[in-house]
Amino acid sequence: MLYARLKKQNDFKRMFARGKKCFSPALIVLYLPAENMRLGVCVSKKHGKSVKRNRIKRLLREAFRKVCPQMKREYSVILIPKQAEAYSLEAFEKSLRIALRREGILQ
Repeated sequence: MLYARLKKQNDFKRMFARGKKCFSPALIVLYLPAENMRLGVCVSKKHGKSVKRNRIKRLLREAFRKVCPQMKREYSVILIPKQAEAYSLEAFEKSLRIALRREGILQ
């Protein structure tokens, strides 16, 4: 299943205002039911310089790509990583599955 990207500031503001939050060991996930699957990623400067932030974004997108086909319906999702010493695809994927399963979004 393919997904679109959340890019516009208004979309992010709406998600932060109305979106439901769920938490996991490595992530904070905001989500809202939508017409099509969309993903936004927020990585602050607290995580490091641009090279490190961009790597975190790539890992988050890949983790979402793997989990996305198992979702019950279409959602707009924003992923916010928590600060850690090291970041890995396995940790993000596991945390995303934990958070979405807890909310009943994953099959």
